[in-house]
Amino acid sequence: MEKMDTQPSRHPEFRYKTEFQSHEPEFDYLKSLEIEEKINKIRWCQSANDALFLLSTNDKTIKFWKVQEKKVKMISDMNVDPPKGVGNSVATSSVQSKSAVANGSYPDKSNSSLNIDFSFPPGGIPSLRLPVVTFHEGSPAARCRRVYAHAHDYHINSISTNSDGETFISADDLRINLWNLEISNQSFNIVDLKPANMEDLTEVITSAEFHPTHCNTLAYSSSKGSIRLIDLRQSALCDSHAKIFEEQETPGSRSFFTEIIASISDIKFGKDGRYILSRNYMTLKLWDINMDSGPVSTFQVHEYLRPKLCDLYENDSIFDKFECCLSGDGLRVATGSYSNLFRVFGCAPGSSEATTLEASKNPMRKQVPAPARPSRSISSSIQRVVRRGGESPGADANGNSFDFTTKLLHLAWHPSENSIACAAANSLYMYYA
Repeated sequence: MEKMDTQPSRHPEFRYKTEFQSHEPEFDYLKSLEIEEKINKIRWCQSANDALFLLSTNDKTIKFWKVQEKKVKMISDMNVDPPKGVGNSVATSSVQSKSAVANGSYPDKSNSSLNIDFSFPPGGIPSLRLPVVTFHEGSPAARCRRVYAHAHDYHINSISTNSDGETFISADDLRINLWNLEISNQSFNIVDLKPANMEDLTEVITSAEFHPTHCNTLAYSSSKGSIRLIDLRQSALCDSHAKIFEEQETPGSRSFFTEIIASISDIKFGKDGRYILSRNYMTLKLWDINMDSGPVSTFQVHEYLRPKLCDLYENDSIFDKFECCLSGDGLRVATGSYSNLFRVFGCAPGSSEATTLEASKNPMRKQVPAPARPSRSISSSIQRVVRRGGESPGADANGNSFDFTTKLLHLAWHPSENSIACAAANSLYMYYA
């Protein structure tokens, strides 16, 4: 999508720009494994010379793409009248026929055109006029610059670009690899959680991200609900972490589902790099990297589903991986939920904002009853909405309906503007405040 030029007072408008096929279905004959073309992650890289660069990955292969507008040269006006064009062609052919000699050579300069005898066409030879070439806007073209493959034994769940503009990381369940954008046939393993005996495996990597400004710092989350901050300057293999962020379990609250719902599905750094936002199945948590005793804020997202954890386990919904995001100014956080709903929370000190929105073509069709927690809408034009009760199998404590078959897993906040992009099913929705 491409943002169009609009008046500052109006909401931004977007138009379709281009599309291209990133990955094709593959088959690993050594492991007898079919590799889907489904894209797991997309990350922007630093742009240059009016070209866009991005990384995309499926389960096994990462690709580096360059997307650039190809300007088309076209002749807009020949600038020659037909009668004069005929005259020119006659005169030119006459000159060429008189000046040419055998074997395609030309006489010496002593026998120049001054000695050539030819007749001028009626009206004389008009002035030489050249065709005008103009540049027209063409369709953007995508070209795969590099392919980074054969570095992961397990499915890739994260890629993240570094602030140095030269490197990026890719993470699977047990390893994190460091790549140079210019080198596609070599990577460095910087984190390895694989035990000597796989029966001793207790946790896996679920997400990884570089610090937005410190090129030597990155964070990764685990299925045990912990976030580890590592410093690449400490050692070549960063199995030992610089800091760990985790919330202690409440005594007596452990159950069969405790570890499942504690698993972190996504982490994001704030724009200034001081805060980390994490999402597990039930909550959003905001962490201060200078304070590892516990999260500074916890936002309840799926607390109303706690009585239904058995049903969610039976239909595998409890394993859904919801993403999270922070606004560019760091004042709000957002994450997805079921029934194509997403939640927006204010995280500024003293804020009690909690807004529920629906990703649909008609988001104003029904108002939500006032929640128990006071809330402020992020926009006067966006109201709290839900699906009609008849379209979903149940409702939460506030009367909000939910449908486990429609889920909003992916969303992103614009880095500098107050707008959110939400992917629901096969549609992309843009919300602007």
